[in-house]
Formats: sequence, structure tokens, C-alpha cells
Amino acid sequence: MANNNNQKKDLQALSFEERVQLGAENAVHCMGVTERDRVFIITDYQRESIARRVAAAVLARHADVSVHFLEHYGERPLTTFTDELRNDLIQARPTVSFYIATAQPGEISFRIPLLPFLAQELKVRHGHMIGIDENLMADGMCADYDEVFRLTNQVYELVRPAKKIHVTSAKGSDVTATFHENWHWIPCHGRYHEQGQWGNLPEGEVFTAPATVDGVLVCDVLGDYFSEKYGVLEQPLVLTVKDGYITDVSSENAAVAQEVRDYLFSVPNGNRAGEFAIGTLTSLKHLVGNLLQDEKMPGLHVAFGNPYPQFTGADWDASIHVDVIPTNCTIEVDGRIIMRDGEFLL
Repeated sequence: MANNNNQKKDLQALSFEERVQLGAENAVHCMGVTERDRVFIITDYQRESIARRVAAAVLARHADVSVHFLEHYGERPLTTFTDELRNDLIQARPTVSFYIATAQPGEISFRIPLLPFLAQELKVRHGHMIGIDENLMADGMCADYDEVFRLTNQVYELVRPAKKIHVTSAKGSDVTATFHENWHWIPCHGRYHEQGQWGNLPEGEVFTAPATVDGVLVCDVLGDYFSEKYGVLEQPLVLTVKDGYITDVSSENAAVAQEVRDYLFSVPNGNRAGEFAIGTLTSLKHLVGNLLQDEKMPGLHVAFGNPYPQFTGADWDASIHVDVIPTNCTIEVDGRIIMRDGEFLL
């Protein structure tokens, strides 16, 4: 604990600029970059400054690095994984890759096939930083990732054999999930030093594809392009879920509810619960309105649509993936309370 306290004091002494730089160095540390690596960074014009910082941190470790802009592969939003990008990746033979770019409507259909191509075909160590900005670099990316690694693995061991998880929240969420024995929980612990491993940075969660989800989710932040568009919702979104499928979407903001409903029901299985996850980044204390970080806050998040079947073992698929985040959760795993009101009891 002394080390954590010292780190908090050290971080408080740093300027915002220095914290952003530390976040870039942590990103490279999470991927275990050494002088033997070849690093391929995918970015866009809006996040070029962050990509440059990560590239500089890679060079500081005497590794090779190249930076590639999404805009060079077609007009945004990119909705397909282009042959040009695929060929550039194959020719570069990277050992590590980063995706450092904004989220745009429809681009998830490009990113969904990109991830298994990187991790499973090219066997790279991949840091996925969709929607990253300088505030997140100075916040979640400055966490103590040794502590994230420890806690995430501890939670993973608790939930891996789970048959049923019940979650409630102060705002009215009340959901129960069940799980398949042969579908996998994935510990996203921020330490990706073996080829074929990947994670979202900033990191800290454990997730799987659930068998069923039933109940009500009262959500303050949404994923995909809704995150950048709406940030922290002024009026929570309420989702009713039955046997794993959304049956109703409501909010005091009827326009947002209609937009989300239309998107979730626009493709087969878009309204089906594809991810059930517990955030483990305990340094986070409040929502910032950016899904990439907010989903790592201690508590529950659920996603509808794509269940990452290549990783979880799920036997179905979908072309969208929309996370939703309730807050101040109490989590009960097979009768054992592991979190109360957003605080772990481990």
C-alpha cells in the first residue's frame, strides 16, 4: 500500500503534460516493448499527438516503429477492413501494434475483423485505444499497472467458475446473468507480453459472453460512437433485458432512447447481450464520459451485440457492439458479495 500512496503523491506533483507523457510510457510498458520489437501504430489526424508520444516512447526503448493514418486508407468512417491496410500490416511484420484513434459511426464493422487478424493471424501484442484522448492518458493510463494486474487476476479467479452473478445499483439496476461452462472469461490485466495477447488501454476488466441476462440496467455511459457524442448521459438510459435480449429501451430523453433502440435493433443479434464484464481499475473514482476508460471503473458493464466469439468461445456473432455502464454497483457471485456500492470487498 505504501507504494500506491507514494505513486499518488508522485502523480499529484506532475503537470498535466507530464502525466500524458507517463501515460504514453505506461502504454508501451503494458505491451512489454523491447529493442527487438517492430511496432505498427494505427491512428487518425485527431489523435496524431498521442500517437507521436507513444511512438517516441517506443523509440526510447530502441524499437522500430511506424505510424499509419486511417485517413490514408479511405474516407472516414471506414466500414471495411481494407486490403491495403491488411497488406501493409503483413509487409511490416509487426510484433506489437496500437490502435490510437477516435470512434466514428459505423467503424466498428471495420474494427471487429481487425482485432482477430492482429491477435490470431499476425500474433501481435495489441494495445487497443479506441476513443483515447489526452485526459485519459493523464488519468487511467497513469494507473499502477502492477496493481491492476494483481486485482484483475484475483477477480478473474473468483468469477471464472461462476454459475450466476446478480448485480444491483443505487439507481435501480437489477440484473442476473448465467454462464456457459465452456465459454471463457478473459482477464484484461494490462500486461501483454506474449504474442497474440491484446487489451483495451487504459486497462482493467474481466469479461465473458453470458448465457443469459435478465432484469433492468440503468446506464450512465454508452459505448461505440454514443460515447463521444453524449459523454455522461444527463438522463440515464433504462434497458429491460429478458433471456439475454433487450425488450425495451427508455429514458427521459426520448430522442436518445430512440436513437439507441434503432441502432441496437438494426442488425441481427444487435440487441443480444454479448458481454458481461467487471471493471477493476480502482484508481478511477468518477465517470468522464469516455467508454474506453469508464468501462474500467470498478463495477459492471454489459455490451449488446458482438460477443467476441474468437476469444470468448461464444457460438454466435453480430456486427455491432454497444457497451452500457451502470454505476455504484453491488455484485454477488454465486451468493458471495465481492463488491458493494462500487467498492471491492476482497
